[in-house]
Amino acid sequence: MKIDYNTVKRVYFIGIGGIGMSALARYFAKQGKFVCGYDRTQTTLTLELEGEGIDIHYVDDVNLISREFRNNTAETLVVYTPAVPQNHSELGFFNENGFTVVKRAEALGVISNAMRTLAVAGTHGKTTTSTLLAHLLSTSTKGCDAFLGGISKNFNSNLVISKSKNLVVEADEFDRSFLSLYPDLAIITSVDADHLDIYETHEDVLDAYEAFASQIKHNGILIIKHGIGLIPLLSVSVKVYTYSLKEKADYYLTNIEIKDGFYHFSLNTPNGTINGLMLGVPGLYNVENAVAASAAALQQGVTEDELRKGLKTFSGVVRRFDVQYRGKKVVYIDDYAHHPEELRAAITSVRELFPGRKVAGVFQPHLFTRTRDFMWEFAQSLDLLNKVYLLEVYPAREEPIQGVTSNSILNLMKCPDKGIYSKSELLSKIMVDNIDVLVTMGAGDIDTLVPEIVKILTDREL
Repeated sequence: MKIDYNTVKRVYFIGIGGIGMSALARYFAKQGKFVCGYDRTQTTLTLELEGEGIDIHYVDDVNLISREFRNNTAETLVVYTPAVPQNHSELGFFNENGFTVVKRAEALGVISNAMRTLAVAGTHGKTTTSTLLAHLLSTSTKGCDAFLGGISKNFNSNLVISKSKNLVVEADEFDRSFLSLYPDLAIITSVDADHLDIYETHEDVLDAYEAFASQIKHNGILIIKHGIGLIPLLSVSVKVYTYSLKEKADYYLTNIEIKDGFYHFSLNTPNGTINGLMLGVPGLYNVENAVAASAAALQQGVTEDELRKGLKTFSGVVRRFDVQYRGKKVVYIDDYAHHPEELRAAITSVRELFPGRKVAGVFQPHLFTRTRDFMWEFAQSLDLLNKVYLLEVYPAREEPIQGVTSNSILNLMKCPDKGIYSKSELLSKIMVDNIDVLVTMGAGDIDTLVPEIVKILTDREL
């Protein structure tokens, strides 16, 4: 469907509170469009959007849609997230009454086609990598706009607007959304099995990533993690660069050391070695993401001095290895990890940063299908902890699956100190348990507990 955004005056979002949807809503609002929307739940993010002048309601009711939207089809664009069920009454209303209705990915694809697009894909690592790349470009003479999959602490937003023609986007594999993008430069961080409710098999996931990479434009660039086994059919004009944390690749690190809780390193590139680099956020997997972002930034003409400054001043992403509390006795980190490999990366990074200390973890599984498909892998990752607190599965868009619960993971674990708790029980346990280092993990609503956990740990050390 061809969309001319110049003729659009009103944009309605169904599922406006999603991280990708809210960035688009902010973008259209800044373009002077009249923006409204629906979401199922009021959150900090939707409250921020309301504070920015966007009207949002939280009940699926056609009568709550502004009359200005319902009576004007020609100049109205409706954007929906694929997480919204097809029997949603508001979505049905717009589909049945001649409105232009598109998925989020289609809307983003139209915007990106008019710019030089740098797209970051991967089953994990894409949010931090894209946010860091946006920061590196923004603190250089190059600049960029960006649609991010998390809230950047440097920008205090998931949207970056400038006068640059560069656009950094997070390329989401869910629902094959990233196939709406035709990037000038693409980064692929990982291609592990995930979203098997959409793809069915890991081979289907690999096929989708290969299709995404094949859409890189003529004379474009692919930056791909060394050894992930993806073999896309690329145009002969596309240049391919590999990156790695420590293994030899086109871009890789040496001289890695921890000083005062932060990683210092040298970056080896096809054009030589850049020494004296430091990343402004902790976490070894963040350092690996920094290799990919640095490679892309250097390919765009960012200088060594600009790179050095950008890496050092990067503040990270909310809920990505997010240090919430560092007291005299206790350290508390919150992370968005919701895939077994993400859990493993987060836990091993905590252990490397705090060697010899006992690490307790809270995990809220996200989606019944993901819990079913990866219960063994979740158990193995969580066994890296000294103590495990499990919350019940967060269903998100799904109905329960018989026999699939957090107990499915618990029964497979070898860690002796483990249990399943309600949110209130968890808070009570944290009050009395002997905790050294604590990490909360999950993509559901576990983040709503963060302020209460911080208060508990603060009060304990008074």
